[in-house]
Amino acid sequence: MDRQWTRAIWAAAVMAMTAPAASAQTPPACSAEALPALPAALAGWATPAPLAAATDRDGVARATLVPGKAATVTLLPTPTVHYPLQPEKPGGSVSHGGLLAFTIARAGGYRVALSSAAWIDVVRDGKAVVSTAHGHGPACSTIRKMVDFSLEPGDYVLQISANATAELTVLIAPLP
Repeated sequence: MDRQWTRAIWAAAVMAMTAPAASAQTPPACSAEALPALPAALAGWATPAPLAAATDRDGVARATLVPGKAATVTLLPTPTVHYPLQPEKPGGSVSHGGLLAFTIARAGGYRVALSSAAWIDVVRDGKAVVSTAHGHGPACSTIRKMVDFSLEPGDYVLQISANATAELTVLIAPLP
């Protein structure tokens, strides 16, 4: 047997042996009938209200998120947004972003859920709040990214940057 033929046989054998393992790791396709119920803390995700993001501190009071209630946010081209704090990942000239205000009434852990992989910063008194955890949304949900924060009562700004599209859904929910 020549060398090329031997290599082809070995390659086919390796592919045949690894194919079942690869398919076993592939998650099942999501269907409308198989969508899981979201945890109670994320229930507001199902009914987002429209909200336009602000471009600067002066307009952020008119772009208010209510914890526990999702919003489908209309974002703006990044060059038009004046962030109170320079985002670590601002995105390029064709990305989208914006500012949203929110108020926390009770100290505790809170989760920011997003429908995209946008960069977010939670800002209070001109400083970024350090996140405590990062993750993905529940399988088969439209939640793409989740970031957790430990927050004290008070007013905050959610900075959204580096989003690929002009819209995303966002929810701020207390952690159980």
